[in-house]
Amino acid sequence: MSETDAQRLAASPFAVWQEYCERGQLAYQQCAQTSQVVFEPRLVAPRSGRDDLVWRTSKGVGTVYSTTSLPAKDAPAANLALIDLDEGFRMLSRVEGMGAEQVRIGLRVRVAFRRDGEGSPAYPVFVALEGS
Repeated sequence: MSETDAQRLAASPFAVWQEYCERGQLAYQQCAQTSQVVFEPRLVAPRSGRDDLVWRTSKGVGTVYSTTSLPAKDAPAANLALIDLDEGFRMLSRVEGMGAEQVRIGLRVRVAFRRDGEGSPAYPVFVALEGS
């Protein structure tokens, strides 16, 4: 195994993705040969099985594809949304800064990163773009 192959396999795809999140960047992968966009992070492309995936950084802008409201006891309802990122991948997250009933299909959003507490990992959420 070459040194490059060993370095590439040293960290799991999720660990690499998490490092991007810690820097406030939303990362995804792309197949170097076929240009297929890949998300969730993986070792090989799902359709082709190719292992020549390279990391890319998303601009973090997308559109709500689907949304649902999750009722909670003694708390406002939360939302769960599928977001279509402009680079061509979809991810599950939430839209913050508005009530769950206000999140609508077609809403343009941008990524923001949150932590649940000091020392906890950063994770992506979304907020509405101004004027959406």
